[in-house]
Amino acid sequence: MIKILRAAAAGVILSTVFVASVFAAGVDVNATSTGLAMRGFDPVSYFKSGTPKAGTVDLTAVHNGATYRFASKENKADFEENPAKYAPAYGGYCAFGTAMGVKVDGDPKLWKIVDNKLYLNLSPAVQKRWEGDVNGFITKADGTWENIKDKSPESLLN
Repeated sequence: MIKILRAAAAGVILSTVFVASVFAAGVDVNATSTGLAMRGFDPVSYFKSGTPKAGTVDLTAVHNGATYRFASKENKADFEENPAKYAPAYGGYCAFGTAMGVKVDGDPKLWKIVDNKLYLNLSPAVQKRWEGDVNGFITKADGTWENIKDKSPESLLN
């Protein structure tokens, strides 16, 4: 009976955490409907291993209202110590899209680290175009982001 109550309590706690993440993730973070950032990929893995690694549901941290997953306890600790260092630019939205003034999904498998900052893009074609003038698009996106970060993706399409 105690095991059943513990399991039920754990389920309620996890559900509350996930529901809170959904309502807490703001428009400045590209998160799924469940509040998951980067589709569950570990943001620290890009910097440490030079490749994206899927995080685990057992190792998570909330930053800016979104839940990030990690592949190791060490990566989670590093992120919690300095989330700005590891979280993707523009809240994980597509870097090229941000430069164009819109918020579209950033694919964690289409990435590049520039000046110690992680950038994601929407598709291979978009990534290729972005790589044609990375510094120019980053400069443009940095300026644009200040004007769009607090707006919903939908409102930017009108």
